[in-house]
Amino acid sequence: MKTYQKRALLVIVGIIIAFPLFSITYYTMVRTSTPQFCASCHEIQPAVSTWRTSSHVNNRRGFVADCMDCHLPAPQDMANFFFTKTLHGVKDVVAHFVQNEYNRSESRAAAYASFKNEQCQKCHRNILYMPDKRGAMLAHRSVVYARSGYEKKCVDCHRNLVHNFVQQYQYPQSRGPYRCEGIYRF
Repeated sequence: MKTYQKRALLVIVGIIIAFPLFSITYYTMVRTSTPQFCASCHEIQPAVSTWRTSSHVNNRRGFVADCMDCHLPAPQDMANFFFTKTLHGVKDVVAHFVQNEYNRSESRAAAYASFKNEQCQKCHRNILYMPDKRGAMLAHRSVVYARSGYEKKCVDCHRNLVHNFVQQYQYPQSRGPYRCEGIYRF
């Protein structure tokens, strides 16, 4: 067999092996990236229930920010996304089988400590443009353009937006054509 035939055969074998492997990996990532999958674990069910009653699901615009949007890096950074998603999954599985009792407050504190502003800014990009909210614009400027040694996180002020128990769904009232929960989105 000639060299170019061996190379062609290796490419064909590589495609035959890589395509199903990639398809299985992609399918697994898509299926495990839904709130329904997160809720399949009884430790996470309370977090999913409180998320469903939050403004990240119930808002005037109809936009839904799911678990992946807040707890994982942007999918465009594929290597970091897959690594972080796998790390979260392994951590949750190990905690399920090793811990006697799931401590929600410790998990919540660890999640808030790990949040980066970029995770919030994936959706909330225009936080510096709020013409009728000068104080909010100035507060957000101190986060976006933080001085060295004085970094603030979005969750320092917005800690109780999502995972809080409420008795009933609270649908926001319409406050104008471009407003969504006090934050402008374009």
